[in-house]
Amino acid sequence: MPAGPLEITRNRPWASVGSVRLADGRLAWFKACRPVQGFEPRLTSELHRRWPGRVAEVLAHDETRAWLLTVDAGPPIDWPADALASWLDVLPRYAELQIGEATHVDDHLRHGVPDLRLETLADQLGAMLAGDLPLERDEVRALRAFERRFAELCTELATMQPTGTLQHDDLHGRSVHDDGGTLRVLDWGDASIGQPLFSLVRLDLSLTESVGTATRDRWFPRLRDAYLEPWGTGLRPAFGLAHQLGLVGHTFTWYRHRSAMAVDARPAFDSLFSPVLRRALATARDLGV
Repeated sequence: MPAGPLEITRNRPWASVGSVRLADGRLAWFKACRPVQGFEPRLTSELHRRWPGRVAEVLAHDETRAWLLTVDAGPPIDWPADALASWLDVLPRYAELQIGEATHVDDHLRHGVPDLRLETLADQLGAMLAGDLPLERDEVRALRAFERRFAELCTELATMQPTGTLQHDDLHGRSVHDDGGTLRVLDWGDASIGQPLFSLVRLDLSLTESVGTATRDRWFPRLRDAYLEPWGTGLRPAFGLAHQLGLVGHTFTWYRHRSAMAVDARPAFDSLFSPVLRRALATARDLGV
């Protein structure tokens, strides 16, 4: 039972979040998801049921209204100078969750988790490029020239690592929280069913932005290997290709959110989305536009 009023702390086009103090003294977080992230409450509840201690502790959820109530999970681990050990701990546990969730893919898709499996990505790119994008015309043309090569590379990656499963797509320093020594992955609203090896794309970008290239270059190989360990041996080549394709695939979640928001909210969003698209374009050129 609540012991005080709900205080809205964040209001975004995709969800509103507020905190409330419970009668037992614990802090809880309430999230009201808009349709673009309407799958998140049920998904989080299912993950909590199967993977307690790895995601937020769910007190209640309402699938119809897309409401979620979770216990406070402590502070985010972020990227301080001593964060490497925490990430080396959480990444194999996240990978184990992905491996386990592969058996629940059909159920997740039936309940609205977006389908970004490799076989869909060429069509996703085409649909995005047919829409309104915050890019110059020549940049859009360059990405269109990459469509066929992108489809070929997705097919190649599927032969190297064919498993499609849950992919967080927003794994960074503020989506993993330290709950008294238990590391929990929160905020599954950007998740999809897709290529799991794309998971470290957002983490890599966050790491570089937070600690700089030199520290990133020291840390990232260890983070990659910790993540890959539960998957077994021989996946480094697949990971390398996936990491490049994932920079393109990462744009699709951004585009899905942009398409769902009011037109007058898009300029602020586009100031962040444009660099994501241009990073994808640079990757496309590296891969052979």
